[in-house]
Amino acid sequence: MDSEGPKSEESQAMVNNLNSQLPFPDEVLEKVLSFIDSHKDRNSVSLVRKDWYNAERWTRQNLFIGNCYSVSPEIVARRFPRIKSLTLKGKPRFSDFNMLPHDWGANVHSWLLTFAQVYPFLEELRLKRMIVTDESLDLLAKSFPSFKCLSLWSCDGFSEKGLKAIVTHCRYLTELDIQESISFDIGGGWLSCFPETLTSLEVLNFSSVNSAVNFEDLESLISRCKSLRVLKVNETITIEQLRRLLALAPGLVELGAGSFQQELTPNLYRDIQRAINDCKQLQIISGLWGASTDHLPVLYGACAGLSFLNLSDVPVPTADFVALLAHCPNLTRLWISDTVEDEGLAAVGSKCPLIEELRVFPAEPFEGDHHNGVTEVGFLAVSRGCRKLRYVLYFCQRMTNAAVATVVQNCPDFTHFRLCIMTPRLPDHVTNGPMDEGFGAVVKTCRNLRRLSVSGLLTDLAFEYIGKYAKNLETLSVAFAGNSDRGMQCVLGGCPKLRKLEIRDCPFGNAALLSKREKYENMRSLWMSTCYVTMKGCRLLAREMPRLNVEVIAENGSDDSSVVDKVYVYRSVAGRRRDAPPSVVTL
Repeated sequence: MDSEGPKSEESQAMVNNLNSQLPFPDEVLEKVLSFIDSHKDRNSVSLVRKDWYNAERWTRQNLFIGNCYSVSPEIVARRFPRIKSLTLKGKPRFSDFNMLPHDWGANVHSWLLTFAQVYPFLEELRLKRMIVTDESLDLLAKSFPSFKCLSLWSCDGFSEKGLKAIVTHCRYLTELDIQESISFDIGGGWLSCFPETLTSLEVLNFSSVNSAVNFEDLESLISRCKSLRVLKVNETITIEQLRRLLALAPGLVELGAGSFQQELTPNLYRDIQRAINDCKQLQIISGLWGASTDHLPVLYGACAGLSFLNLSDVPVPTADFVALLAHCPNLTRLWISDTVEDEGLAAVGSKCPLIEELRVFPAEPFEGDHHNGVTEVGFLAVSRGCRKLRYVLYFCQRMTNAAVATVVQNCPDFTHFRLCIMTPRLPDHVTNGPMDEGFGAVVKTCRNLRRLSVSGLLTDLAFEYIGKYAKNLETLSVAFAGNSDRGMQCVLGGCPKLRKLEIRDCPFGNAALLSKREKYENMRSLWMSTCYVTMKGCRLLAREMPRLNVEVIAENGSDDSSVVDKVYVYRSVAGRRRDAPPSVVTL
């Protein structure tokens, strides 16, 4: 069982205190453990001694599994008899970039078959990058009478039939969250299957369901659910329909707003602005599909209370973005498109001092507009004004070492630093040298760094810095970087807390793969694609580390000298999986 996030100081102190006062009566120990929520802290507790293991086993109700093939559902069921909530992740992250065969695996059905026998009181299931069929949703809906929460994030395989089963049979549903999932043959009829007696819904997100829904059914459902706090609709919901929904749900905390493509008449402008203003508890707004310059002012009245604004799908011009920010002094999270350009980021730095998370995405090309994107100038401006910045995802046209060093000097508390220079192997545009010193400054300065994505022209020196200084790093993503095996060797030789290593298009071969092979048993996974690893190297790794699953996607043959296209290595207590397709060779 894996976990995310560092141990909290409070729970670690509790564990240390308990350890110093052994032994404890079982009932006292179980009572104390009920106050520990962190998965990582609970894992640590279970290792202290056998009675602690048993107490933790019987009191665990929430389970996080970061790789569905790292353990089997049968093993989970034997260890934890009282699970009520499960978070389960399937395919590796690179599946989002179509780098896995469509039939790679990660089907949730075997888990549900087992859980239906041992966990009749399961209440929550949160799935990410899993295959979820209509058969699975039907089984889920009919096997767990107390089921309340279903979250499908980047999942696929289901249709309207599966959704109908969920909303028909789950009579205590509080959350239905379908986010970034691929679904087919989904009409609007599933909304009519909610029982007339259901009033418990608190979260409803169907933003990734592409087809139109029956608005009358949606309106009826919203009118019954007085505790609704999150509503994220798809782009078929018009502004007028959104106005009617907001009038029924004044207690919303989060709104995914639907389509803003229709023309705003004076009356409609006044009415939607009033409806948004009347949602006094609103803290998060996202999903303004088709929004234009004319639409953004309707948000002004709600902006003062917003902590999170997501405009990543809205190509907002700089001037309109700057005008909007003047009304958003309390933002702590901001997702935007690079159409705001450096001038827009300067406004973020001057108007939003509380920002802790910033994500700047590259805009999709759209007709009739040309923009320059963002550069180191905007990044510097944000860092000067937003000294609480902890998380950044920054897609940019260019960068310099000096700028990166200044950014982390201004904001030394980064935990997530994901810099994506969009042109591969692009050097520092001022010195024309590699970006080694910039990323060196990141790992030297940000001692709490847990996630790092590197880009630009990088030599092995950058990886020497990472291995030497990034002692709390858990996830590293690398593309088009390094110049020899030494780069990867430095990372594996250092970085004692590394859990996930993602590498693509790098000159790393067998010597790098095998250099610290024992390290993989303490990691969740290693992904390598378009590198110089051969089938022979992968076979050797699998033979010498039998507790690892080494999976190869080899499009160029399977003889020992063949360079493999992709290799996925992960620890598992369940052995090799039984559902790998022919295109995936498990060594």
